[in-house]
Amino acid sequence: MISYCGLNCETCPIHLATLEKDRSRQYEMRREIAGICNKKYKMRMKPEDVGDCDGCTADTGRLFSGSAGCEVRACARERGFRNCAYCPDYVCNFLGKIHAGDPEARKRLDDVRSSFSS
Repeated sequence: MISYCGLNCETCPIHLATLEKDRSRQYEMRREIAGICNKKYKMRMKPEDVGDCDGCTADTGRLFSGSAGCEVRACARERGFRNCAYCPDYVCNFLGKIHAGDPEARKRLDDVRSSFSS
């Protein structure tokens, strides 16, 4: 599960909390996520605000609130790309900002891109 920008949903704490069956463990995970969002991204989030997420490329309707307004997600969906590796404008300014904070996301998309351009 690779997001539009190259993040790995399978290791995402929000997605892992969605999959957690133990309600008390799930709440603790969401508490930790809210704390990170508040500290790192200056959000005002409570554990109850961390909803379920199946990844930004999923059509289930279960999407983290921080992903709902993502410019990369909106662009990729509007243009019909599976992820940004398929975009002729790869790497754009929106994506560059994300990759500056997570170089592994760029590497994932570079790997996808190299698989169809060779």
